[in-house]
Amino acid sequence: MRDFFASPGPMTGDHQGVLAGLTHDVAGLAAVGQGLMIHEFWAGAYGVTFDDHDRETVHLRPLPRLLERILAVSPAPLTTPRPPEQRVAANCRQFTVLMVAALRARGVPARARCGFGAYFTPRFFEDHWVCEYWTGERWRLVDGQLDDTQLATLRVDFDVTDVPRDAFLVAGDAWRRYRRGEAAGDRFGLTATNESGAWWIAGNLMRDAAALTKIELLPWDDWGAMPGPGEPVDEALFDRLADATLDPSLTGLHELMDDPRLRVPVAVRNAVRNREEVVLTR
Repeated sequence: MRDFFASPGPMTGDHQGVLAGLTHDVAGLAAVGQGLMIHEFWAGAYGVTFDDHDRETVHLRPLPRLLERILAVSPAPLTTPRPPEQRVAANCRQFTVLMVAALRARGVPARARCGFGAYFTPRFFEDHWVCEYWTGERWRLVDGQLDDTQLATLRVDFDVTDVPRDAFLVAGDAWRRYRRGEAAGDRFGLTATNESGAWWIAGNLMRDAAALTKIELLPWDDWGAMPGPGEPVDEALFDRLADATLDPSLTGLHELMDDPRLRVPVAVRNAVRNREEVVLTR
């Protein structure tokens, strides 16, 4: 199964081979991404203001399209850090997908994980994505978004190239904690939109499951059984999905994702833009 994650998927293809020359050192890869992009919610910390046109890049799913935009702003090699005003708007998912793609381009098993970070807001688990890669001995989490500015602001006290499993919860772990009564559903969500609840955990669980099939969608892409705010959640279905995503062998995940309630369709709903968008060709 690890070999499956060592090659590109629909969203992580290379762009004219530009990733092949990047280091496979995860700290170095994180620095590359931080020199190309700024998280849209952190722009002010770098003296940058993104307008609506600038923010369009957060809706780009396939990495080649994002790299096209990056190189259109500056054709310098990706290893050349751009000044903040030349970096493109992104989110945690884009930082993650870039790192995953670069590692896969070097044959290193890597995958995007959707879940919740405990290091942004006290006593709350924020919607977040990180990269998980195989070291040769174990799967290790790395947060490619957090640069020195963010680390200082958040007062992170751990190595972000080896994020502790209680600092970032993959969505299946968050779901289990919620179902066991170990954490209330309203502790999981996104404070920027003032949303939280079991429905948010379930949504991230579907996105994480899709990413484990190498379809890394946007944090606001909706489809199938994904519940909306306040809608009932099919707990039995998501119990099965959590178990499948947390099984180290991922046995049964692909079969479960063939369920029409979970399977990623050709088009999903972009909840931010409130419209259907084609994401796959079949």
